[in-house]
Amino acid sequence: MTYVLFDIGGTKTRVAISEDLETISEHKTFNTPVNFDDGVKKIVETVKSFKLKKVLAIAGGIRGYLTEEKTGIQNDSVLSKWAGKSLVEALQKTYKVPIYLENDTAMAGVGEAVYGAGEGLEIVAYHSVSTGVGGVKIEDGEIDHSSIGFEPGHQILDIDRTVLGEEISPTLENLVSGAAVGERFGVNAYDIPQSDVVWDELADYLAQGLRNTILYWSPDVIVLGGAMIIGDPAIQIDAIRKYTVESLDGFVMSPLITKSLLGDEAGLYGAMAILKKRL
Repeated sequence: MTYVLFDIGGTKTRVAISEDLETISEHKTFNTPVNFDDGVKKIVETVKSFKLKKVLAIAGGIRGYLTEEKTGIQNDSVLSKWAGKSLVEALQKTYKVPIYLENDTAMAGVGEAVYGAGEGLEIVAYHSVSTGVGGVKIEDGEIDHSSIGFEPGHQILDIDRTVLGEEISPTLENLVSGAAVGERFGVNAYDIPQSDVVWDELADYLAQGLRNTILYWSPDVIVLGGAMIIGDPAIQIDAIRKYTVESLDGFVMSPLITKSLLGDEAGLYGAMAILKKRL
């Protein structure tokens, strides 16, 4: 009895297996291919490298806005060549088993809610700050209902365009994501020293977005993941907490704001949790 788990991000793809839907027994990571067909081929090759006797079911997350049927993504700024194609159908050509697909951030949120930093809490808000910015609201271990999904990274924050100017959409994602930082400063985020004031500024920008999360979703905890949070250097969690409290200005109390416990494997654990609930 073997289950396949995957997590397709804008930069890296992770593929793993679980024998019992309780633990991950093996996993591999590779750079996410630009082209859809190359990506499917690489996933299949990786699964085959585990030398499994039988695959019972597959679940995973992918960056981007899912189709209504949750078979692939409709659009995405990074995985643009994956858009409009059915990942589920492509994988089922090789594996004729149930396949469940969710947004990658939503899947990571489930992982943190069930196995990680949000375990035991009713309402968990999860935000990933990495190549882009994503988020999801989890209630009782399940992705909350929505008509169009959750896209907190696209909320407008720089209304007067004092930071980003006139040419860039003034969104949270374009303020704090790794890709945005690289474009704005001309250097990769991980090459900016932790001592640079930029990291404190990013914490302040992110806190303004989390203020909206608190007021809109009323979570018991906000869990933050992604390379810009758990990497080194990173946006510091203490600074994020401080600026979030300041932004709320006593109107409501800030919930616990904490880092991901599962790190890069959060999406894999979320896929495992989804399979446990649906099979």
